[in-house]
Amino acid sequence: MIKENHRRSIAKALTWRVTGTLDTFLLSFLITRQLKFAVAISATELVTKIVLYYFHERIWEKVKWGRSDAAPANG
Repeated sequence: MIKENHRRSIAKALTWRVTGTLDTFLLSFLITRQLKFAVAISATELVTKIVLYYFHERIWEKVKWGRSDAAPANG
């Protein structure tokens, strides 16, 4: 069975959240025009969503649906 280790899940969570947090920051700033508010929203969102994503990944690691150990057929 192909498994991802915890470090890989953490790395994926971090890189995805950096992207998502930049998006949240830009949207928050465009909507509020308040830098402090946009930073506060983005910082809170960064921490909570990294934690949520990590646990989401670990749960999906246990789901067998849609996975295969078989090597692709040469054809």
